[in-house]
Amino acid sequence: MANQLAKETSPYLLQHAENPVDWFSWGPEILEKAKTENKPILLSIGYSSCHWCHVMARESFEDSATADAMNQNYINIKVDREERPDLDKIYQQ
Repeated sequence: MANQLAKETSPYLLQHAENPVDWFSWGPEILEKAKTENKPILLSIGYSSCHWCHVMARESFEDSATADAMNQNYINIKVDREERPDLDKIYQQ
């Protein structure tokens, strides 16, 4: 399934809408997809002005070989920490 971020409103998520990674936004349906397909979730939380988020995108998420490995083995979820501070707080602990 192709990258699903083009329909989002978050500037951060939209920055990743053209990545070759099949990104999904956080939601119950994508968590269910991970269960159904018995795949682990690769969760990436960031924000639009984060320097290291841009480095990770450039060095990993825009690389086709890395994206292929991610797409084959994981359900890839991208979260904007400014939209979901609750999730950011949980995973920063």
